[in-house]
Amino acid sequence: MRILHTSDWHLGRSFHRVSMLDAQAAFVGHLVATARERAVDAVVVSGDVYDRAVPPLAAVELFDDALHRLAGLGVPTVMISGNHDSARRLGVGSGLLDRAGVHLRTDPAGCGTPVVLEDAHGPVAFYGLPYLEPALVRAEFGVEKAGHEAVLGAAMDRVRADLAGRPAGTRSIVLAHAFVTGGEPSDSERDITVGGVAAVPRGVFTGVDYVALGHLHGAQTLTERVRYSGSPLPYSFSEAAHRKSMWLVDLDAAGTVTAERVDCPVPRPLARLRGTLDDLLADPGLARYEDAWVEATLTDPVRPADPMARLTTRFPHALSLVFAPERDPGDPDVSYARRLAGRSDQQVAEDFVAHVRGAGPDDREQRVLRDAFDAVRADETLREVAL
Repeated sequence: MRILHTSDWHLGRSFHRVSMLDAQAAFVGHLVATARERAVDAVVVSGDVYDRAVPPLAAVELFDDALHRLAGLGVPTVMISGNHDSARRLGVGSGLLDRAGVHLRTDPAGCGTPVVLEDAHGPVAFYGLPYLEPALVRAEFGVEKAGHEAVLGAAMDRVRADLAGRPAGTRSIVLAHAFVTGGEPSDSERDITVGGVAAVPRGVFTGVDYVALGHLHGAQTLTERVRYSGSPLPYSFSEAAHRKSMWLVDLDAAGTVTAERVDCPVPRPLARLRGTLDDLLADPGLARYEDAWVEATLTDPVRPADPMARLTTRFPHALSLVFAPERDPGDPDVSYARRLAGRSDQQVAEDFVAHVRGAGPDDREQRVLRDAFDAVRADETLREVAL
């Protein structure tokens, strides 16, 4: 069976105030063309179809168009909700859409109930594990500790139990939206940390033939059977080195996996440039970036006048300016943002405690801070679900 694995469409999202709707429409056309031209047997979309719980109308219309075009091809499609989606909204009409070959799996209670498709070698069971927010699904899975590993492990126990009761030789695909150990994040994924731990081990997914992951925006191979497709388009400059693509996965009669990357159309390349403004404007080696979306980090010791206006005379698609004056590390004027770069909310809070008290928080206080951040994240998720 040939499967086209994609995820993290984020319909409705912009890139530094530039609308990505036309690029997203071009991607949908590319997806449909690939499914047709490469004789795909099933398309899987591993979450974050939309960028937010209540997407703009144009994004909903594009999603509707994608569903109609995929259904028109007669290629079955399996989709799950991600942490950006409203599971309830995305799942509306799922019973009717099943009849058209579009299978939306947004209810955690259905993790152990697969979509079963057939090929010349027999059945393939597709298990959809939507994003599982631990605080919201803990009771459903009967876990004592509300953490990502616990709830995802309980969901996979249901998958393995169902698979064990199916005919011998049934092959299996799992769709999941999670941060799996070994994956490389970018700046454009929403933090899903709970209890100080966001990642789950790859071993959670043992016992199935292929795991189609979503959430991280870079295409990655964690093992031959566990892969992230990444987002089809860039959504932050931290993705400048990404090759945007989908996985074309072949599953043979024995469940052996072979995979090929299929590139996605990207409107223009991304470039992260660094130097003084005069150097960036004069360096002939930067000519290849003149048509790119540019993030420029200016190292001038004094902020130059009208930097963006001057930068766009050479790089008309410059979108972001970062100021990082080159100073002695001991200089008291080193920016606050640079001191915080790469630090989590928890670390910033602990640093603040140390700053005002002269000593960092003890173990009990660290737990209090962690619980407070978890409560805020859970509250944000609950509000999105309620919308």
